Amino acid sequence: MKHYHQHYSLFWPKLEEARLGHWQNALEATLETALDPDANGNLPKWLPALETVMAFPSSDSIQLDQSAIGAYSQQFSDNDREKLTQALKAFMPWRKGPFDIEGIYIDTEWHSDWKWDRVSPHLSPLKGRKVLDIGCGSGYHLWRMLGDGAEFALGVDPGLLFMTQFLAIKHFVGETLPAYFLPLTLEQLPKTQPSEVFDTVFSMGVLYHRRSPIDHIMDLKRYLKPGGELVLETLVIPEDQGQLLVPKERYAQMNNVWFIPSVKELGHWLEKCGFKNVRCVDLDQTSIQEQRTTEWMNWNSLADFLDPEDSNKTVEGYSAPLRAVMIANKPQ
Repeated sequence: MKHYHQHYSLFWPKLEEARLGHWQNALEATLETALDPDANGNLPKWLPALETVMAFPSSDSIQLDQSAIGAYSQQFSDNDREKLTQALKAFMPWRKGPFDIEGIYIDTEWHSDWKWDRVSPHLSPLKGRKVLDIGCGSGYHLWRMLGDGAEFALGVDPGLLFMTQFLAIKHFVGETLPAYFLPLTLEQLPKTQPSEVFDTVFSMGVLYHRRSPIDHIMDLKRYLKPGGELVLETLVIPEDQGQLLVPKERYAQMNNVWFIPSVKELGHWLEKCGFKNVRCVDLDQTSIQEQRTTEWMNWNSLADFLDPEDSNKTVEGYSAPLRAVMIANKPQ
């Protein structure tokens, strides 16, 4: 478990710089539970692979502002590449990316770069900003945020597999870069004040998994500076289908989808939570080119969750996944 714990040796000073040093004691106790090796039966498989990854030197050059997060060295043998490939495949399924690590292209289930291309033109410039990403997955967007100039990027996601993938990528991209991962839920973050320190808070692909979406929005607001920017990306329904869909059982084969509002209704939720300047900046139906089965995620994917006779419907008969990007500001 040492690599999981070593991640935080550089994190605590950065937390202090972000005026969140008072979080450390609470986080240390919560992380001790989250990183308990008895809590996840897959850790015995992941830890040796992570040891293999960490035995390689960090890369000579990196790219954080292109589609694939890249890390490259001038001398990396074919034998090393094969050994590293097998280690990285121990962390399958890879869902969010892509990555290009020492010539190994990790073709993830999601083209997360496509989402970033839709979101980033509408953001306040990230240069010099402190950023919080809730539901960050493997951390792909954290690297894109740094590539766009963010000063500090903190990702929060309870998945230890995602954290393992993040640590593997961070080893090559650079241990000292100010991107960090907490294997926690939003609700597990400390609520002690001051907590309003982030210039931008992202929640992408999370809201529809929350049984209480209003509470989720209020929790996001808690960590924003006055005047800070919320970026909320979530499933929505077409306006002609009413205000809100509550799937009876599954939606696109997901059993943890609770509420899917229309864009107009979602805007009302944000305003009810006290946000200003609420706007929808992008509306996009997810394609089977953006989310699909790959060599690095060889389970069922979107094509298997859509009606084989009508790709505009899910297998349950609902409208196919339509995603909105909402941006709003916390009042000054």
